[in-house]
Amino acid sequence: MENTLPIHLQEVIFSSSNSDISKQISVLEKTGKIKKIAPRIYTPNFTDTPETIILRNLFTIIGKLYPNAVLSHRSALEFKPTAAKFIFLTYTYTKNIKLPGITLRFMQGHGAIIGDNLFSGELYVSQQARAFLENLQVSRRPGSESKTLSLPEIENYLEQIAREKGEESLNKLRDKAKHIAEQLNMQNEFDKLNKLISALLTTAPSKILSSPLARARAFGNPYDPKRLELFEILFVALSNQHFASFPESNNTIQAYRNFAFFEAYFSNYIEGTEFEINEAQKIINTDTPMPARHEDSHDILGTYKLVSNIVEMSILPSTPNELLDILQYRHQVLLSARISKNPGQFKDINNRAGNTDFVDYSLVKGTLIKGFDFYRVLTEPMAKAIFMMFLISEIHPFLDGNGRIARVMMNAELAAQKQSKIIIPTVYREDYILALRRLTRQKDPLPYIKMLKKAHEFSSTIIGDDISAMEKHLDLCNAFKEPDPASLKIILPPKETNN
Repeated sequence: MENTLPIHLQEVIFSSSNSDISKQISVLEKTGKIKKIAPRIYTPNFTDTPETIILRNLFTIIGKLYPNAVLSHRSALEFKPTAAKFIFLTYTYTKNIKLPGITLRFMQGHGAIIGDNLFSGELYVSQQARAFLENLQVSRRPGSESKTLSLPEIENYLEQIAREKGEESLNKLRDKAKHIAEQLNMQNEFDKLNKLISALLTTAPSKILSSPLARARAFGNPYDPKRLELFEILFVALSNQHFASFPESNNTIQAYRNFAFFEAYFSNYIEGTEFEINEAQKIINTDTPMPARHEDSHDILGTYKLVSNIVEMSILPSTPNELLDILQYRHQVLLSARISKNPGQFKDINNRAGNTDFVDYSLVKGTLIKGFDFYRVLTEPMAKAIFMMFLISEIHPFLDGNGRIARVMMNAELAAQKQSKIIIPTVYREDYILALRRLTRQKDPLPYIKMLKKAHEFSSTIIGDDISAMEKHLDLCNAFKEPDPASLKIILPPKETNN
């Protein structure tokens, strides 16, 4: 046998015309060391079910028992059984063969051609262009019993190619498909594929497209479907939450500006733009950057100009285009001194942080627009604030300043509804980052929501016209300390008394 393992150590053993191997199999079966689980298939595995063993070794089995078969149609794109447990293959005859847990549906057709890939043993798989043509054949069976994917599913596969490999890859796919169609007499299928690709590339009317993902690309707003899944998870969690109300208590101009100072200070500190309190106060009070730290100083100034402006912080987007405009304007103010970071312009190259890749630059606008659909349905200010913060943070639409602009957008949601804004102090930085990361990587929104609820309660205690008293209060709450070993304390401010 081709497998170099001793026969009794292989999980699947095939009957053989070789008399020596056939005798060995017979002895092993009679002595109870292997058992037959399907025609011509044996196993020494007495623990797992035959279905589990067959599915685990499926492509090896097909390649061995049906040499030169071609994994085709939807199976060539999905590489897994359908929900109805079918695998589709092109072979020398048409027949259904049932194995434990799976039905092999063989369809008579052309064997492997140049470009088809040898997959497992002597099993081939239709190359991508051929598979798309096969999936555009007429199928008389519905759903998971159909040899073909649905039209929206085909469109989504094509859109994914454009998203991950560039639109030029669709043109290359079309060229290959045209050649294969001539070879396999599949001109009708090629005409359908050509129309779909033309619509996706906006060189033909997009009315023929049915998939939302494909239609978005055709209309010039392609988006990141994985991020939309995350936004939906967060949206559902927020829809089932109740939020305490923390009305704005800094109602004088001075108190509002005092809070805004620390809001700007901590928002920059968390991103690594670190100043001493007195340095940051001097920059803001004099509206003059430190000569040795010109760009960093402007970051503080830009953030402060936004968050201390009551009118600006009351502006909320009511349409997707307004969201794009507000973001770009605020980013222009925030990073006005960092010309190399294209202030006010969405990124034109991809960015990442550690092991996290953010939304592709070509998908930024479309993903913001689609994410806005969830945002607009939420009603509670805190829910909208939490969602908006994650929307911007997760997409990372700019080359720099994404965390700061995300927190500005979050606090605008609260300020516009006369709720206390949120400060993320230094001591709470790790809680903030880890909660965001858990939502991004593990799709768990609850720690993120809980984290911001606590931050909101804490921030509501930062009150007053006396900035020195406000600083002392923050100090008592451990706000300026590093997160290890300190932790955030929530201390209620003293009640005012009437003399």
